[in-house]
Amino acid sequence: MIKSGRAGDEVQLIAVTKTVDIHRINEAIAAGITSIGENRTNELEEKYNVLGNKVDFHMIGHLQTNKVKNIIGKAKLIHSLDRISLAKELDKRSKRNNIITDVLIQVNVAEEESKFGLRVNDVLYFIEDILEFTNIRIRGLMTIAPYTDDKALLRNVFRSLYKLREDIKGRKYEGVSMDYLSMGMSNDFELAIEEGSNMVRIGSSIFGKRNY
Repeated sequence: MIKSGRAGDEVQLIAVTKTVDIHRINEAIAAGITSIGENRTNELEEKYNVLGNKVDFHMIGHLQTNKVKNIIGKAKLIHSLDRISLAKELDKRSKRNNIITDVLIQVNVAEEESKFGLRVNDVLYFIEDILEFTNIRIRGLMTIAPYTDDKALLRNVFRSLYKLREDIKGRKYEGVSMDYLSMGMSNDFELAIEEGSNMVRIGSSIFGKRNY
């Protein structure tokens, strides 16, 4: 935070609670955590049914279209919109529930085959294709950087997403805001913040290494 020249409250912490039990999540909430991120719809649903509105839920993992109905209205923000079929389903389910669902577009900046997300060059076309959907609201962008110690590569990934966000902001699409830049995890969040992230997804640095 100091190196980035930004105050702590300018960066939102999403505590990643994949495989973390309710007791430990409650401890994190008691310590001040206000938002948790889940990678899987079944875990999000189960934990929401216990915790309810004690904490904000974020869907940060790949979202299958047929699982949208299970989490609609439960997730405050969906970080992983990456295809038209998912946008259609989110819009349809949101209409049925008379809500507007906030989403981030997932961008695969490094174009890794193992990761989901749109290529940088496809994001503007994607936004223009889904502007007609009235019950989803684009609030920003998300990326998962390569797992590497190469700081120059990481900076380039984060900087590219920041530049894309600024480009989108300048186009002033109706109903589209670029409030959130969700980038940075336990191994790279400091660099992400220095490059403009205002939302980081931290798991192992809070809860320790997971045993899957």
